Amino acid sequence: MSLEQSNVNQGNFLFKYRGQLPIILFLFSIPFIKYSASYKTTYYFVLFSILFTVFGYLIRFYTVATTPKNTSGRNTNKQIAETLNKTGSYSLVRNPLYLANYFIWSGISLFTFNIYFMIFMSIFFYLTYSKIIKTEELFLKSKFGKEYEIWSNTVSSFFPSKINFIKSSIPFSAVSILRREYSSVLSGLIGFIFIDILRNYFENQSFFLSRSITYIAFILIFIVLILRTLKHHTNLLNEKDRS
Repeated sequence: MSLEQSNVNQGNFLFKYRGQLPIILFLFSIPFIKYSASYKTTYYFVLFSILFTVFGYLIRFYTVATTPKNTSGRNTNKQIAETLNKTGSYSLVRNPLYLANYFIWSGISLFTFNIYFMIFMSIFFYLTYSKIIKTEELFLKSKFGKEYEIWSNTVSSFFPSKINFIKSSIPFSAVSILRREYSSVLSGLIGFIFIDILRNYFENQSFFLSRSITYIAFILIFIVLILRTLKHHTNLLNEKDRS
């Protein structure tokens, strides 16, 4: 097997199981949480944790709300792209959802109050998502050919190198966000809950959830349950030509 084919196989494997990658991070976070900063120095950790997380979700929400059917999806078995997204978020970077995930992961990592875990997470993210992105881009190049090459030569892969925003021709849809993104919000919430419970255990030798996190969790879980019910048992969140 050639090195290139090996990299493609690894990328396909990571693409299929990318939703489980945070679980690995949760396990690695345990020693970082145990030896995290003192509560007296955590104000800025919490502040930037919130800012990074919210910014990441805003990128996800806008991207999901302005992309057509069968693109930017949660598919895991195979690559799917009926059209090449080149406007909206995709006019700034070629992988806006992965950029959003990095900010969300960064926000959750900072909540450990340990900057070294942030560094560890960044390395882990690069090693895994660089292979996923490479595999996806090989697929897009084979499907869209010259169109993809021209676009990829003018738009950076991950962090924006220039601001040349082109408004998406797809109307912004809040319904798409409600239908598709409640699970990603729940995943982020689970990350914060996991870290908070562990930190409380290491600090107080007792498993419990902080009061503020408890309130936020109840509200978000209630909203998630409503949206999930609407999605699977009604037509209220259905849209034509949307994933």
